[in-house]
Amino acid sequence: MSKYNSVQMYRLRKILNELSQKVGRGTELISLYIPPKKAIHEIIATLREEYGTASNIKSDTTRNHVLDALTRTMQRLKLYNKTPETGLVIFCGALPTNGPGSEVVQIHEIIPPKELNLFLYRCDDHFHTDILKSMLKEEDVIGIIAIDSSEAGLGVVLGDRLEILDVLHSGVGGKHRAGGQSARRFERLREMELNDYFNRVAEHAKSYFIDTYKVKGLIIAGPGPTKDIFLKENYLDYRLQNNVLATIDTSYAGEEGVREAMEKAEDVLKEYRLVVEKKLVDRLFKEINSSKGLVTYGLKPVIKALEQGSAELVLVNDNIDMVRIIAECK
Repeated sequence: MSKYNSVQMYRLRKILNELSQKVGRGTELISLYIPPKKAIHEIIATLREEYGTASNIKSDTTRNHVLDALTRTMQRLKLYNKTPETGLVIFCGALPTNGPGSEVVQIHEIIPPKELNLFLYRCDDHFHTDILKSMLKEEDVIGIIAIDSSEAGLGVVLGDRLEILDVLHSGVGGKHRAGGQSARRFERLREMELNDYFNRVAEHAKSYFIDTYKVKGLIIAGPGPTKDIFLKENYLDYRLQNNVLATIDTSYAGEEGVREAMEKAEDVLKEYRLVVEKKLVDRLFKEINSSKGLVTYGLKPVIKALEQGSAELVLVNDNIDMVRIIAECK
């Protein structure tokens, strides 16, 4: 997906979340997206033109803030001989540190995890971070159908999470035990109901897995032979039918079946963070419950282990919101 590892993606996500919450006094915050094929000298020339335009801003405060931000941005660009291979993004502007009147020009430069395909310059009251945020989304999405004759669950694995999309109920009755013509009639009715049910599941699968999510592959799961019949009879759109990664036996269909299928499909999903992270967390709890004591947790003990070079692996929650400040006395 990207040239970033998990730590770099975490840092980028954190920076973008912080920047997206910044608000300027007016249209003073610069967002600059530079694609890799765009020459640095061309961008600087464009910013010089913007500098001339900004010189006509009536508000003294706004004008000075915009001119300062443009100057800082051009100075930073001069440090580059050429645009990085995936492009360059710069956010720059005067941001308050302690209420109105305390604005200080801040600049953030980011090399995107994937190649930029557009040039964008905006001077606004907020930073335009959506383009970079879209690069954080996982591209490889796996669809799951967990089906039996009673219900079908549809879900997707999106990067580090499982999302249940829908649960469909068949309305198909159980097999009829009577003999003779009644049995044959009920069996024909049941087959018609199953056919209608399978078609409904296939329609929902197309809507979710092709029209909405464009899945990379599909896993079919469920108890008993229903899943095999559903697959064998080609109810699915050919684009899904030809992209089935695995069929998995599960104890349940529906929502529980989707969750169980994901648990059993580790080989298929081994590239996905959700499975990798689950194994790491399982290992953590195993070590916690072990008598060997090869684990430590909490901020200070973990930092100590890092400083001593004794940490093999460090797990960090995505939602952690801590800043380390080091002060040196002059």
